[in-house]
Amino acid sequence: MIAYGNKFMRILGLALVLLATRDAFGDDTMNIRVYNDTGDEIVVTVYDMNARPPGPVLERQTIDGFAWIPALVTPGLEGDGHVRWSAETTGTSFHRCGHAERRRLFNDAMLHVFTDSDCVRGH
Repeated sequence: MIAYGNKFMRILGLALVLLATRDAFGDDTMNIRVYNDTGDEIVVTVYDMNARPPGPVLERQTIDGFAWIPALVTPGLEGDGHVRWSAETTGTSFHRCGHAERRRLFNDAMLHVFTDSDCVRGH
């Protein structure tokens, strides 16, 4: 009975260490740079898909043409970021939109956002 109790305590201890390690990595963030790859001023929203639950790290943030702004994202189990983004031009005469998903972002990665297509409005 004592051997069973010791084995149980070792397994329980290991499980607690692994849980603490997972939580520590989950709380870390990494820097990325969100770069407006166009000459137009755009409005950008970026979602951190590794966060639990996934949520916005930038929400309707204005970025001038060919400029960038910093953002913090959560690294996944392999240490890389995963985001979805959407962007639209601020001008009314030639309104353009863009969106994409990007995986394998590492610390100080440049996330290029752009508006290369027509905007589709919901019903």
